Amino acid sequence: MAQIKEMQRLTHASNEQAGTITTAEPTIEKQTRSEEDLDLPWQIIVHNDPVNLMSYVTMVFQRVFGYPREKAERHMLEVHHEGRSILWSGMREPAELYVQQLHGYLLLATLEKIC
Repeated sequence: MAQIKEMQRLTHASNEQAGTITTAEPTIEKQTRSEEDLDLPWQIIVHNDPVNLMSYVTMVFQRVFGYPREKAERHMLEVHHEGRSILWSGMREPAELYVQQLHGYLLLATLEKIC
């Protein structure tokens, strides 16, 4: 670090003698999400798959969302009969975590923005 500062000092000094001064300060760009994107509600949708047992899907809904058995079964049956069920809606960051947990249980889940 000391060598870099010394090189910058020497370069600056030689540029002053030559009559040219250049600044080598980098431009730092940040990629941020707008407040609006974070505040908009998002929904978690679980899609039907032919692999997982109904009892397994019910158990996953109970573990991930803390749903009582009856509510978890209702969502499981909706997934089974309708092909999908909206399990939860809210802020984006917790929604992303829920989707990641569902994927960990090998369920097909997506996250959609509510317009």
